[in-house]
Amino acid sequence: MHASIFSGKDINTLADPFCMLVGVIKRGKYGERLLETIKDHTDFEVVSVDVPEILPGFIEDPEEFVRELNLDPQIFQADLLILYTFHPDLTPEIVRLAGKEGVKAVIIPGGIGRAGSITELEKIAEVHNIHIEVDEICCTLEECGVPAIDQFAKKLGKPELEVQTKDGKISGVRVLRGSPCGATWHAATDIVGKTVAEAPSLTGLFCQQYPCRAVRGGPGGIHTSGDLHKDAMERALGKVTRLVLPEQSKPIKIEPGKKGKKLEG
Repeated sequence: MHASIFSGKDINTLADPFCMLVGVIKRGKYGERLLETIKDHTDFEVVSVDVPEILPGFIEDPEEFVRELNLDPQIFQADLLILYTFHPDLTPEIVRLAGKEGVKAVIIPGGIGRAGSITELEKIAEVHNIHIEVDEICCTLEECGVPAIDQFAKKLGKPELEVQTKDGKISGVRVLRGSPCGATWHAATDIVGKTVAEAPSLTGLFCQQYPCRAVRGGPGGIHTSGDLHKDAMERALGKVTRLVLPEQSKPIKIEPGKKGKKLEG
């Protein structure tokens, strides 16, 4: 499968001395918003490929299956690879191949249930010296000391806002770091003109109405996404916050030589 390549550029972002290459593996509509956000709000270069939207529930021979996909090798030239494969058999095999090809870091959205087992991913990380982060939702992403992830997370990840107020209302919002799906910029536009008192809860609501595609129906997922945006507005307004993520929303960091662990908070 051939790769699509483009560069993003944000007129509000100074060019970095090192412009990283982000690889995105899409599945159907998943991954499209990330590509749009990178193009509109960063100066990263991007290479992307697609996997089939319809996949078998169980892939007996993942190595052979991936070989038959004939993924464009340019995807493995990325500094950071983000996989929207959402399949516990397919995802580890692509991560393994990425590690063999020298990719140093991968992000897997969608939670561990669709990423494979932690034990399998730990083995891949150890053998191929690759850092793996599994996120239920990508708006929990923060800098973690891994260069490729840190470069990405300076601009995309856990929302951070800067706000101006006038006469008790929000008069302007600047997104310092926004969610990879673009929901933060959507919420920042709609919140202008709202009162300071209602701004935090409405910021969370506008993020969810984007619409957020995170899982619904229980703790975590779309609820965590809304809480993160509410928290970002509260912090921007100078309030002290103590947001604690539900267990399933905590990022799992899998580093070479270490057991996968969830972050606190």
